Amino acid sequence: MTTPSAQTDRYVHDRLPPREQWPEFRYDLPELQVPDQTNVVTALFDAARANGWANRLLLRAPGETYTYAEAEAQVGRMAEMLIKDFKLEPGNRVLLRGGNSIGMALAWLAVVKAGLIVVPTMPLLRAVELDKVIDKAQPALALCEVALLKDMVQAAQDAKGKLPVIAFGDPKRADGVEQRAARRSPDYPGCATAADDIALLAFTSGTTGVPKAVVTTHRDILAACNAWPRHVLKMTPDDIVTGSPPLAFTFGTGGLLIYPMWAGASVYYPDVRFNPETMVRKMRDNGITVCYTAPTFYRQMAPYAQALGIPSLRICVSAGEALPDATRQLWKQATGIEMLDGIGGTEMWHIYISSAGAEVRAGTIGKVVPGYQAKVVDENDQEVPRGTVGRLAVIGPTGCRYMDDERQTKYVSNGWNHPGDAFIQDEDGYFHYQARDDDMIITAGYNVGGPEVEDCLLTHPAVAECGVIGKPDAVRGMIIKAFVVLKPGHPDNEAMVETLQAYVRDSIAPYKYPREIEFMAALPRTDTGKLQRFKLRGMA
Repeated sequence: MTTPSAQTDRYVHDRLPPREQWPEFRYDLPELQVPDQTNVVTALFDAARANGWANRLLLRAPGETYTYAEAEAQVGRMAEMLIKDFKLEPGNRVLLRGGNSIGMALAWLAVVKAGLIVVPTMPLLRAVELDKVIDKAQPALALCEVALLKDMVQAAQDAKGKLPVIAFGDPKRADGVEQRAARRSPDYPGCATAADDIALLAFTSGTTGVPKAVVTTHRDILAACNAWPRHVLKMTPDDIVTGSPPLAFTFGTGGLLIYPMWAGASVYYPDVRFNPETMVRKMRDNGITVCYTAPTFYRQMAPYAQALGIPSLRICVSAGEALPDATRQLWKQATGIEMLDGIGGTEMWHIYISSAGAEVRAGTIGKVVPGYQAKVVDENDQEVPRGTVGRLAVIGPTGCRYMDDERQTKYVSNGWNHPGDAFIQDEDGYFHYQARDDDMIITAGYNVGGPEVEDCLLTHPAVAECGVIGKPDAVRGMIIKAFVVLKPGHPDNEAMVETLQAYVRDSIAPYKYPREIEFMAALPRTDTGKLQRFKLRGMA
């Protein structure tokens, strides 16, 4: 019998899609079973104590550390503060605004432990963008890092109802989170949520323009801990993790908070915004063993990694966008490490196709993660023969539920999740990424994946970054257009255009060469590093 919900505020529950539009959830492996009464934060701290990790470091930053026991105590104080200081009730939404910091991590854990629904927001969002999140999520409270208060306060003033904003990150601030929490009990038990109560309302990063609110439960997160982290990542309590994905993004929440907690590892949050050189230096100086970032950043870090060395590093996770094989090989040459690629998404919480170590095969993302099933289907959801391009369909212990969004039926069909990616699955079960569904370029009857052309261009010594899209054309239907960022010292002239076009024609099928090349100083990307191809298409 399913445990009754503890969330008395039903705002999000009442805006879930109809049950017939939900994906099917499968828990085929014993380790994916989650007790019907579970709070993910309480469960993670309980496991830490049971495994003897209480006195091991969990959170690290310059000049500040928290052991598991210290973090649990502070999370308890903050959770009680949220409930008693602000009279919040389980199911209320709490908006978080902050960078990758100990304060942001503790706030995330406290909100969820209290039975509230965390609504993390990217630190680079401005007031007008926060307005949209507030309007949809209807939070009862906002917790905001001191340095980011300006836009948060403006957004709170813009809100239709009164939205209190409480600052964190300044222990001396009398009305701040730290001073308020200090008056509360470290032993606060939290909320005895049902596993199917909602922990997270995650807004998509907006690569397609209009963000969507994705609902994630306590069960989703705990089940996912026993899928990719257990079977592919294989962290240990001795690992120290860092990376660039924001904690507000599920890639960052999983990789830089939840999964290290599940493994008994620790996380390092820097006191500066990473650039390629500082990230390499921070990893080297802090004994980092596991790194998360996007392919573009690995490519930019490679020369510094080769010059400076990162002897402690052992696992490098790439996700967020397609990993060109040229980038994989460049990083391997610089560090000796075979990159761990993966594809996941906010709708599915985290990674569901990936391979590591000896299982890695060049040119593929990997195989389906144990606990999930995946197939490549046609427009009628029928599986296509191996070696044929089609749409990816995934099913497993996590799945898409949008809050109050008609796009639910586009993502979920016949119980399967359709992330919007074109793939080929080979005879050995490996998945070869082709493009986003809307990034597939059909030119003169040929299907061309933009990432394949990007991968080719990136192997040219003059190219630093590139993005490839299809541009409408009266004769060919579409032509291939490349937006290219050149490395310093290379001229952005017509001769370079011809050089790059010839290079692609000589390297891959001639019909795949870009008929137009436009040079740029930088490519448009989201806060999480994803290339915004919809902006490139708009420019074209």
